Amino acid sequence: MSAKEPAKVEDLFFTRNIGIAAHIDAGKTTTSERILFYSGKSHKIGEVHEGNATMDWMVQEQERGITITSAATTLSWKNFRINLIDTPGHVDFTIEVERSLRVLDGAVAVFDAVSGVEPQSETVWRQANKHNVPRVCFINKMDRVGADFFSSVDSIVGKLNANAIVLQVPYGVEDEFRGVVDILAMKLYLWESGSKFGDEFHELDIPEDNLQEILDLRKKVVEKIVEADDDLIDAFLNGEEFSLEVLKKSLRKSVLSLKAFPVICGSAFKNKGIQPLLDAVIDYLPSPLDKKNINALDFKTEKPVSFQLSFDDPFVGLAFKIANDPFSGNLTYVRAYSGTLQVGDTLINPRLNKREKIQKILKMHANHREEVASLKAGDIGAVIGLKFTGTGDSLCDDKRIIILESIRFPEPVISVVVEAKSSADQEKMMISLEKLQKEDPSCRVKIDGETGQTLLYGMGELHLEILLDRLLREFKVQANKGRPQVSYREAIKDSSIQEFIFEKNIGGEDHFAKVKILVEPISLDKGIEFESEVLLNKEFNDLMLKAVENGFKESAEVGILAGFSMLGVRLTLLSIEYKKETISEIAFKAATMLAFKEALKVCSPEILEPIFKVEIMVPEDFIGNIVSDVNSRRGKITSIETKQSGMQIIHSEIPLGSLFGYATDVRSLSQGRATFSMEFLQYSPVPLKISNEILNLMGR
Repeated sequence: MSAKEPAKVEDLFFTRNIGIAAHIDAGKTTTSERILFYSGKSHKIGEVHEGNATMDWMVQEQERGITITSAATTLSWKNFRINLIDTPGHVDFTIEVERSLRVLDGAVAVFDAVSGVEPQSETVWRQANKHNVPRVCFINKMDRVGADFFSSVDSIVGKLNANAIVLQVPYGVEDEFRGVVDILAMKLYLWESGSKFGDEFHELDIPEDNLQEILDLRKKVVEKIVEADDDLIDAFLNGEEFSLEVLKKSLRKSVLSLKAFPVICGSAFKNKGIQPLLDAVIDYLPSPLDKKNINALDFKTEKPVSFQLSFDDPFVGLAFKIANDPFSGNLTYVRAYSGTLQVGDTLINPRLNKREKIQKILKMHANHREEVASLKAGDIGAVIGLKFTGTGDSLCDDKRIIILESIRFPEPVISVVVEAKSSADQEKMMISLEKLQKEDPSCRVKIDGETGQTLLYGMGELHLEILLDRLLREFKVQANKGRPQVSYREAIKDSSIQEFIFEKNIGGEDHFAKVKILVEPISLDKGIEFESEVLLNKEFNDLMLKAVENGFKESAEVGILAGFSMLGVRLTLLSIEYKKETISEIAFKAATMLAFKEALKVCSPEILEPIFKVEIMVPEDFIGNIVSDVNSRRGKITSIETKQSGMQIIHSEIPLGSLFGYATDVRSLSQGRATFSMEFLQYSPVPLKISNEILNLMGR
């Protein structure tokens, strides 16, 4: 079977915007490479382990054999156009998954057939749930020793609470894996061992030895499909049989409403199962037309609005990724939700109220590009020429200015001091860091107010390592770096109401403001929040209220205990007083900052530390060593799971401050046989002893 004919129809019905997402080493990029090959997009299969994967184009990706940045491409399959984004699996680069899922219509979740659901699998799944992204599950690596299809399906049901609908089962397993059985179609797809590239496979009847088992399984699968469909359930109970097309249509409806998740299987590395995966993408994942209403806010009224996807309406798009281009400046990836964008058009960025002119429009294939004349609703592309736009910004025609839901960025948990090797490099370093920060919003650059040092914040040690490597290779900046430091936070346990009067003569002008505020703790995952109970008028207008909010947010950047930025704090402006002749933004901002600092003194402030969820896979012989080590790191073991392979999985929660250098330690404790994965879980209060050590270290 071959599927190399080009797409012939521009209709959105024939478009799929999908992403490939999973835990690190589950085989995402290998799966993407096979998709490119079998669709005819590339004529050679790139391999991650050889450093020549098309979608892993960065030098750092090729050296490490991991995906660091999401890569986009467009391909064709059976007259359908597929915009594909391959995302990273390492927890340090979770922002790439987040912003990709924000603009995608569907996703392929890849799972390792040996490990099933892994920690980052859960994170990706939660992100997809948040953005209401329908998914097809692909259980990969069926050729590996220890591969267990049904155990992997059980982990999807148990750990992800997902209604998994098994559409395929493997034919053979481990080194005898030869193909897949399609349960609905009742066909065996068999790949010949002599077919080097897997582009030829045979569609056969199911062997007699397996037929009854598959028939029994099909009965259960059909029941699961129709029980979610009110239009079919009565007929099913009356014993009616359904055609393959009716079952596919019913399942598609459930997939689009996130009520069901089809499960298929294969081995991307051994070139088996990719063509049926592409068919499943076409059959079950949504087209842009399937999203009936797109939600936004009206720019002027800030009231919720919704609109339909249309070529004829004014253009609306979302900038979801910024990439630095050495020749063209910023390359901005855009998902078009309405209208048609053309070269030379001018758009409005509502967040900044600035105009942006489109100089070029590109279709991307990893780091290769193709200039096009336009970008239509439902499509994904990149534009050159935007000066101000950042990740998560809306871009609109001035005939309809609305704000799409933005992208929430994770808080960085680790930092490192960066110093230019020469004074001549200092300005160049700061400009380069600013570009990195714009490109990757999960990294932050701050200047320590006490020491004057430049601090680079990131999501983990690998994230910082990549950022510093890019600083040297891409931006040619020679810089020294300090040791990684934990990014602590501060929070409060109690509430307080404070009043403060600011009255001062500045530059010959009198300034007066009085504020009354309520400061109270909220959930840590909400960050900091500002509310106001004060009615606006001619004097105390939007500008004055914004000054109060800015005063609070700037003060919350520097906590009262050790100067760490704050989490889990809400400030409510209760009342104000002012004099018409001395009212000013300066006065209200200063009054708020000083009132907030006074309130913190009686709100029982505390220091928080990042806690990571750590899963350690270890042979039973070494489990005692690992458990003792976790306890010595102030870790908490939540459960221990036994795998069929004789390995034990230790589920634990460990403070980040105890995890530096853990990769080396865990290998020495298990004679090199244990592996682990970790992901950020939450911020939690540090014990009193550790808090005192931190304060003493900082001279507080």
